[in-house]
Amino acid sequence: MPGAVLCGLWFSGGLISIMKRVCVIDGQGGGIGATLIKHLKEALGESVELIGLGTNAIASAQMLKAGANRGASGENAIVRTAPTADLIVGPISISWANAMLGEVTPRMAEAVMSCAAPKIFLPLTQEPVQLVGVVGEPLPHLVQRVVNEKIKEVLADV
Repeated sequence: MPGAVLCGLWFSGGLISIMKRVCVIDGQGGGIGATLIKHLKEALGESVELIGLGTNAIASAQMLKAGANRGASGENAIVRTAPTADLIVGPISISWANAMLGEVTPRMAEAVMSCAAPKIFLPLTQEPVQLVGVVGEPLPHLVQRVVNEKIKEVLADV
């Protein structure tokens, strides 16, 4: 028997290790979050718990469909779950109040930024904001950098 996951603990052959909890947060149609979940699942398998948190039900459903272990949607889900994360990943606009056509509430943005966990943000936004020093790259390139470089670097330090 390969083992079982219970409350973030991995039991296998008498060994106990704590799984890292990665919260992927997205809104609108959930495409960025779903892409992140898909590639994180392929790279990390079941070594981490992937939580898909959507600002709306569609975004959450897309992340669950992409392979998130669990998912939830709405302000309260993000406010309650973000502080339990070991790492938060998503588009930079999840940290901005009223972003994504108002889907990101001030409480959501505050929960994300108040969380002690490290954050990896993709510089993608529909807001009228210019990020100086950031080279515009397509989503697939950004996701590859997140998965192949940043996630492993950050999780090693958590």
